[in-house]
Amino acid sequence: MGRYVVLENVAVADCALEIEGRDLNDLFETVARAVSELMVDPATIVTTVRREITLAAPGLDLLLFDWIAELIFLKDSEQLILTETSVEVAAETPCHLVARVAGGRIDRERTLLRADAKAPTFHRFSVERKESGWRACVVIDI
Repeated sequence: MGRYVVLENVAVADCALEIEGRDLNDLFETVARAVSELMVDPATIVTTVRREITLAAPGLDLLLFDWIAELIFLKDSEQLILTETSVEVAAETPCHLVARVAGGRIDRERTLLRADAKAPTFHRFSVERKESGWRACVVIDI
């Protein structure tokens, strides 16, 4: 499983994350975990929803951007937080992903809320291949 760290010195009013994954699938799965943990304590979400999400974009960077936007959109439109993800990314142009996800709706009585993520930004946004896998830098508007 990949890892992520919050970059404290990048954005004052936003949340900057550096995410690493051993491959593209792991990177996208780790991003989903980081975004859900940014918004809520995942241990306080009861899994009641399972679905498949498909996305396509002209490049990997835009696919990752759209993936983050989709995760935040689901929180805003359905109060849905995804706590389990299995992502398959195809890097050929156009890039696409198929994600099998599970999660639950925010329950005001049970869910421990954290930051209210609004959207990903292009500030310092990057996706790059490294010797040990893949790395992304993401700033999310809070």
